[in-house]
Amino acid sequence: MRAGSDGAFAKYAGSALYTVLLCTLAVLCAPRARPLVVASTALGLSWAVEFAQLTGVPAELSAHSTAARLVLGSTFNAPDLFWYAVGAAAAWGVHAGVRAVDLR
Repeated sequence: MRAGSDGAFAKYAGSALYTVLLCTLAVLCAPRARPLVVASTALGLSWAVEFAQLTGVPAELSAHSTAARLVLGSTFNAPDLFWYAVGAAAAWGVHAGVRAVDLR
């Protein structure tokens, strides 16, 4: 996202896509899971990572590892919580739509 644009759009689109990625990974691990369960799990994990940033542990790990920085971030940002929900809702919609087509 940040390679093609910048500013708030890129930052918050990246936050939403983080949760979409977690939804995708959850579907890969549990392909029969219901869309609401997948989206809720991904949203919960996204929020857990964001709130963990309040402890300073992710910042410390991120200072030593690019992978940790990409997965855990470093700084709490309250608006991210909303954008994670947007990503979960979008992923839920796609997942539910695909399942509805598959069930026909």
